[in-house]
Amino acid sequence: MIIIHAELQINSAKEEGFLKEVTTLIEAARNEEGNISYTLTKDVEKENTYKMIEAYKDMPSVEAHNQSAHFQAFVGKAPEYLTAPLEVKVYDATEIKK
Repeated sequence: MIIIHAELQINSAKEEGFLKEVTTLIEAARNEEGNISYTLTKDVEKENTYKMIEAYKDMPSVEAHNQSAHFQAFVGKAPEYLTAPLEVKVYDATEIKK
């Protein structure tokens, strides 16, 4: 399983537009083959900061998501809402044994 944490710092004046755009992305991503979960959380310690927490079956599923029309559309609009570069961390939980 591949887990991705993407931190987004949002312009507070454009938060409503961001939430509309990201909701469209979340709904589409959750329907992708290989997606396990796709959740947006709001940080209560950092102002105007959200974290997207994504889980995928494998790396090909991540790559398919990154090439999808809905993800590319969001990436094209994201600079309008962001106040800092996206901070992305990718974790490979494939080798974790129970």
